[in-house]
Parts: sequence; C-alpha cells; structure tokens
Amino acid sequence: MSSDHSWSLKSLPSRDASSSAPHSTENSSAPSPALKGVNPLTSKVTSVLSTTHSDTEFRDALLLLDQRGIQNDAETRRRLRLDLQKEVIDSNAEVITEFGRVAEQLRRIKTTLDKLNTGYEDMKSQVVAAHTQTSPALSEASSLLEQRRQVEVKQDLLGAFKKHFIMSENEVAALTMTAEPVDDRFFESLSKAKKISRDCEILLGFEKQTLGLELMEQTSKNINLGFQKLYKWIQREFKTLNLENPQMNASIRRALRVLAERPTLFQNCLDFFAEARERILSDSFYVALTGTSPSGVEDQSVKPIDMTAHDPLRYVGDIFAWIHSATVSEREALEILFVAEGEELAKGLKSGRDAEIWRLVADDDDEAETEDFNALKALHDLVDRDISGAARVLRQRVEQVIQANEDIIPAYKLANLINFYRITFQKTLGPDSNLVELIGSLETEALRQFRALVRDHIATIQGEFQHAPSDLGPPVFLQDSLKQLNSISKTHDSSLSALEDREAEFENVLAEAFEPFLAGCENMAKSMEKRNGSIFLINCMLSAAAALELFDFTQNRSKRLREKASEESKRLVGSQYSFFRKGSGLEPIFSTLQGDGENGAASLDRDVLSQASQVLDDFLPSALMDAMDNLKHLQDSKLARQITEEAAGKFCDDFEQLEEEIAEDEEDSVDSDDDEGLRSVFPRTTAEIRVLLS
Repeated sequence: MSSDHSWSLKSLPSRDASSSAPHSTENSSAPSPALKGVNPLTSKVTSVLSTTHSDTEFRDALLLLDQRGIQNDAETRRRLRLDLQKEVIDSNAEVITEFGRVAEQLRRIKTTLDKLNTGYEDMKSQVVAAHTQTSPALSEASSLLEQRRQVEVKQDLLGAFKKHFIMSENEVAALTMTAEPVDDRFFESLSKAKKISRDCEILLGFEKQTLGLELMEQTSKNINLGFQKLYKWIQREFKTLNLENPQMNASIRRALRVLAERPTLFQNCLDFFAEARERILSDSFYVALTGTSPSGVEDQSVKPIDMTAHDPLRYVGDIFAWIHSATVSEREALEILFVAEGEELAKGLKSGRDAEIWRLVADDDDEAETEDFNALKALHDLVDRDISGAARVLRQRVEQVIQANEDIIPAYKLANLINFYRITFQKTLGPDSNLVELIGSLETEALRQFRALVRDHIATIQGEFQHAPSDLGPPVFLQDSLKQLNSISKTHDSSLSALEDREAEFENVLAEAFEPFLAGCENMAKSMEKRNGSIFLINCMLSAAAALELFDFTQNRSKRLREKASEESKRLVGSQYSFFRKGSGLEPIFSTLQGDGENGAASLDRDVLSQASQVLDDFLPSALMDAMDNLKHLQDSKLARQITEEAAGKFCDDFEQLEEEIAEDEEDSVDSDDDEGLRSVFPRTTAEIRVLLS
C-alpha cells in the first residue's frame, strides 16, 4: 500500500486507542443523552475510533482500495460511494438478466417434460395391451426353456456317464483285439476298464442295479480279454528276445508289472520264460563243451572245452567258469525286472491275490505263505531255473572227472575248486538255490573220492609202518604225507571260507591225510626201546608241527603236536637223569638217601662212597658228551641240549643233597673226635659237578 494514503493500515489507530479515548472521556465527564443526539461529529468520531484494523471486513475494504489504485483526495472520496453503488447496481442487473434466462430455460424444460409424459402414457397403455396379449406365449416359452435346460443337464450327465463308464469302440479294440499292438493305447484302455470296474461298485449301491451289473459284466469280460492278449503278447516277446543277452526293455517291464495283477498268468509267463531260457542255455552249454549244436551243426567260432582242457582241474574250472558267466549274465538281465520293478510287482501280485475268489476261503497259514513277494528271491529262483538244464550236464561231466581221478592232490584240488564255486554261487543265488545244492553234492562226492584215495594210499604203504629209520628220523611215508599235506594246505588256503570255517573243514582233511601216518609212527615207537621211541616220536612230531605252522588254519593242530613233543621230551629228561645216576655210580646211594629220609647220613657207608667216588671220577670227564651222544638222533640239537641240561640239573640237585648229608656226617665226626669223616673218601662238591656237567 502507498505511503500517502491517509487510510493506510499503518495510520489506523489501534483498537485499544480507539476504545480508550471514549472510555477516558466517559470517565472525565459523562455527557448527557441530549448532547449525544445533537452532535453528529461526535458520533462520527466515535464510529471511526471504534473501527480496528484487526477487523476482517475493514482490512478487506482497505485491500480492495489499494488494488483499485485510488488516490486519497477530495474528489476521489466524493465519487467513491457513487462508483461503488453504480457497480452494485450493474452487478444486480446482470444477475437479474441471468435469472431471466434461467426462467426461460425452465419453461422450455416444462414443455418438454409435458410432451414426455404424454408419450409415456401412450407407450404405457400400448405395453399393457401388448403384455396382455403376449403373457400366454411368454409363459409357454419359459416352460420350454426350463425343459430345455433340464434336457441339457441330463444330456451333459449322460455324456459324462458315457465318457466315464462306457468304452469307445477304438478303446475296446485296442484292449481286446490281438491284431492291435500292445502300446500306450492298450494300457490306457486297460487302466480305464479297471477304473470302470471299480466305479461300477458305486452303481450297485442304488436300488436299480441292472445298469451296474451289465456294465460290470461287460467290463470284466473286456479286462479278461485284455489280460489274455497281454499274456500272449509277452510270450511272443520272450521268444524274440536276444537270448544270448536278454534285456528286459521298458515295454516288457511295463507289461509284466500289469500282468502281475493276474498271479496265475504272471507265473505262467515266468514258467514259459524259464523253460525257454533253460533250453537255450542247455544248448549253448552243449555247444561250449563239444563245439557242435545238439542238431549236429558245427560252430567254428567256439573252442570246445572237451578238446582244449586236457587237465581235469582246468576242465572242471572251464565248465564252472562257463556256468558262472551264464548265471551272472542271466541275473544281470533279469535284475532290472525284479529289483527295479520289485515294489510294483509286489503291489500287483498282492492286489491280484486279494481279488482271487479262493483267497477268501484260504487258511491263515496259506495267506502268510503268499502275502509277501520277495523280489530278490524271485530273481534267484528264476535264474536257478534258467540254468538248471546246464547244471544237469555240469553234474554229469564233473562226476565223470571225479570218478576218473586217481591222484590224491588233484582230488583235493578238485574238491577245493568245487568248494570255491559253491561259495561263489551261494553269494550270487543264495544258499537255498538248487544249483548251490547240486554243487554241494559234487563237493561231497569229490571229498569222498579224496578220502578213498588217501585210504587206498595208506593201505598200499601199510608195510612201511613196521620199520623205523636207523637215524630215528621221520620215515619216508611221513615225509611224503607232509609234502602232500603241504600241497593240500596251500590249496585249502586259497579257499573263500572264513578262517574258522577253514580250520573246521581242514580237520577232516587232517583226520584222513595226516592222522593215519602219525598213528603209524606212534605204533612204530611202541615196539622200540623207550628212549629211541621218544626220540623217534619227537622227530616226527616236530617235523609235522613245522609243516603245519606255515598256515593259519593249522596253528592249533601244530600247537597240540608241540605239546605232545614236550611230553615226550619229559620222558627223555627222565632217561638222561637215569643215565647220570647210573653212570656216576651214585644210583644206590641216591636211592638210599631218598628212601631213608632223615636217617640217610647214618646209612652212608665209607666203602660204598669210596667206590662210588672212583666211578664218579671216571664218569665225569665224558659224562656230558656221553649224555649228548644218547640224543644224537634227536634232530633238534637245541632241544637235545635243553633235555640234557635239565637232567643234569636234577642230578646236581640230588648230589647237593648227598653233599649236605656228608657235611652233617663231618660235623658229627668232629663232635665224636673221629679222625676221618666221609669227606676224606668223597671229596667231590656240587659246584664241581655243575661245572663239569654244564
């Protein structure tokens, strides 16, 4: 706002000032009402002073004046009211003009509404008349539409029923016609038929069961035809498989999974397959043996086992190797079916068995027998059946080899080879396999032949059991038997049995191939002088123990042999001890002392001691050498020295007792003033004896 405006906000008096002036006037003098009414100036001043710049209307008025750019002069102040009134009048005129226009528009709208009302009444009367005429037709149309809706619902229901419960001609053809392939369409149709059969049970729950019975009868017929088609298709596929290395492809595995729901048909398929494989493997085995087929056609690509394997062990090994290779190949081919599909087959067989009518009246025991399906056992059984034909040929050939063999070592090696394959097939097919049982009987037959050959050998060399060698060493027959036993042990050591099993199994071998020879040595020792007999037995037992110590599974037997040799060594210790007592001439004196006990010194005779002293002096220089010469035939020189030293120690202990008796006699001689004691005629001491005999 400009500074020259006399009504500027800055120039306005405050509200407090305006209100305080009159208030002070009133306080100074109270004018009479007559003076107020006749003094307009006072009223004007009072009105001006009562106006405050804080009043909104006053401030807006001033702001409006500033916006107009009005100069505060006398002319402007005179024209201001007139201008303002003129503006108000012009504004009111414009408002009145606008309201006239609005009134004209309202009159036109009224005219239009009147016309619309007239047209509406006409149309309403026409509609009422038309409705009166068309209401019967509309009612009939509504009824028809409702009927149509119900028909459509029934049609949809029928379509859904037919789609769910009725098989199309193409589906029935894919399921039942043998000309159609067994592909995804077949399995889809079979799955749908089985689902329809299950859902037909719901229809049987209604009062009218005719539809459910008819559908179930037709569906069951189609399902049975489908399973028959599947059964025949699987049989044809089995015939066209690569029989040298059969591979269960996905389609056959799927077909067998489905066919498992018919346990009888499934088992028949397996029987058919087993028969075909048995025949093929038997023919293949015959070709491998002879190089020609059963029909007489020669196969140039095959080297016949009968011609290439001249050694019995190699011949039997080649035969078993072929059977093992065929068994492993057969198992690997069928493992995909029974291991990978085992759970599915088990579910199918269980559902199929539960659906069989005769299962409902079966005993609990029968249910327990057929409740679980063991995929691994089924695999082993089928492989066992496949190889059974070749196994019969195997038995014939191996039995011929066993019976034709006349040598002990090859006989045992043959038995051990058969044992090796028995354990191998047991791991492959399980312990209950017929093939394992067959190989076990062959092993028994081979061991029986081995024992028979050993007995014949023993009977042949029976005459050698009568005469011991002059050097008291192990006889030739025992040395040969130990060499033979060493070869047998090496063969047995290569077996797959555990250590405990090998030790138990080898005990039977020892009983046949070792015990008779050792018993022959013991019988020979009985007819010999005791010392020579003990030396002979010790030599034999130590040789046998040394041969048996080479293997873990004969350690216990070797230990028992050394214990028996130790017992014989004790007898030699007694013999050497007796030699020292008798050779020294002190036997009578020792016997007297040991018999008389405390009164031994009184029984000592001077003459006897004097004579014994001379004999002892003659004996001692060569006593140890003579004693060792007694054991010169003992092959273990260390043991001979130990025996001699132990006997010498016992002799020195007896001599020490004699020396104590003589010392007591010397003390008694001093007490009785006897001139000469026993020491004068028997001067030897225990220390001297120990030195000379050490």
